[in-house]
Amino acid sequence: MGIKLHGLAMSTNTSRVMVCLHEKDVEFELVPVDVFAGEHKLPPFLSKNPFGLIPALEDDDLTLFESRAITAYLAEKYKETGPDLIRKSDPKEAALVRMWAEVESQTYDPAISPIIFEYLVSPFQDKEPNQSVIDASVEKLKNVLDVYEERLSKTKYLAGDFFSLADLNQMTSTHYFMKTPCAYMINDRPHVKAWWEDISSRPSFQKLVDGLTFGQK
Repeated sequence: MGIKLHGLAMSTNTSRVMVCLHEKDVEFELVPVDVFAGEHKLPPFLSKNPFGLIPALEDDDLTLFESRAITAYLAEKYKETGPDLIRKSDPKEAALVRMWAEVESQTYDPAISPIIFEYLVSPFQDKEPNQSVIDASVEKLKNVLDVYEERLSKTKYLAGDFFSLADLNQMTSTHYFMKTPCAYMINDRPHVKAWWEDISSRPSFQKLVDGLTFGQK
């Protein structure tokens, strides 16, 4: 039946998977989930992800949720197609990919996501941004980006001189972050800025960038 991705194009988690699919040049069907109407909390979607969060991926008899687990699966399944996103043939490089991918999920994302939410999602929901949340997250993000700047002064990408899941998993959230008043935090760090300009110019990302907007429901 081919790959079906249940989610919403404007969602960072759904689009994270879409970038990976495009990198691997894999055809898929995006099945829209109307989260504004609560479809993700209804039995048809809950049968795919019992936690009621998008996205969910169906690949024949396999159903997966959690976007980073999905990108890891796709990178492994299609490792012979497109860029080698997991560097499985080299244990040391593979370990670096996993390490920096963990940094993204455990350190970068928890710092950057509240900033995105307050500046972009709250107004979308007709709420005022919470400045105290923003300020606390900015302090956390400063530390992360300082580490990134040091790392990227030595290697082109986070895990090494090769594009990998460690970079891919950060693309959609960073895109939204660059639309906030805090974008200077990346622009003021030359190596981080060069990294972002590089990965955001990839054809896989450019295919979906127009859908990454909170402009309309």
